[in-house]
Amino acid sequence: MVRLKSRYLLCEVVVSDRTSLLLLDERSIALTVRAAVGRAHGDYGMAMCSLRFTVKYLNAHTGIVFLRFPKRFYRLLWSALPFITSVDTRGQTVPCFLNCLHVGGTIRTCQKFLIQYNQRQLHRMFLKCKNQEEEKEVRKAVLSCNLLGSTMEETREETDSEEDEDGLCMTK
Repeated sequence: MVRLKSRYLLCEVVVSDRTSLLLLDERSIALTVRAAVGRAHGDYGMAMCSLRFTVKYLNAHTGIVFLRFPKRFYRLLWSALPFITSVDTRGQTVPCFLNCLHVGGTIRTCQKFLIQYNQRQLHRMFLKCKNQEEEKEVRKAVLSCNLLGSTMEETREETDSEEDEDGLCMTK
C-alpha cells in the first residue's frame, strides 16, 4: 500500500476586530482558500484542491487554522494565501488575511511549533509590561483562562480522568 504524503500549513487568521473570528467556520475557510487557489492557478490549481485539500482544524477564538494539502502541490496553496483578503461566512464578509506560520509534514510538528510560538508571544507580552503589577495581571489572566467558565481545578480533574480512561497516563 502506498502512503499518501501531505503537508500541513499552520496559518493564523489576522483580523482587525477579534470578535469577527467567532463568525468563521471550517467550510467558509475551505471555500475561500479553494477560490484563491483557483484564481491564482486556474483549473490546474482547482484540480489539485479537489484531491486531498482539507481544513483539519480551526480555532475560532485564536484564529489558528491547519490546512492539509498534497505534498507535491502544497506550494500552490502557499502561493495563493496572499490573495485572500476576506472570508464570506454566514452571510457576512469578514475582512482578513491568512498568515502562514509554519509548514510541517505532520500535525504533530505543527502542534509543537504552535506551542513554541505561543510561548514566544507570551514572553513578548511580558516584555511590554511596564511594571510588576501589569506582569502579575497578565499572568493572572493567562492562568485564569478556562473552557466554558469552569474553574482550573475542574479542568485539571477532567483532563486527568480523560487521560486515565484513554490509557495515556502511566503510573510507576
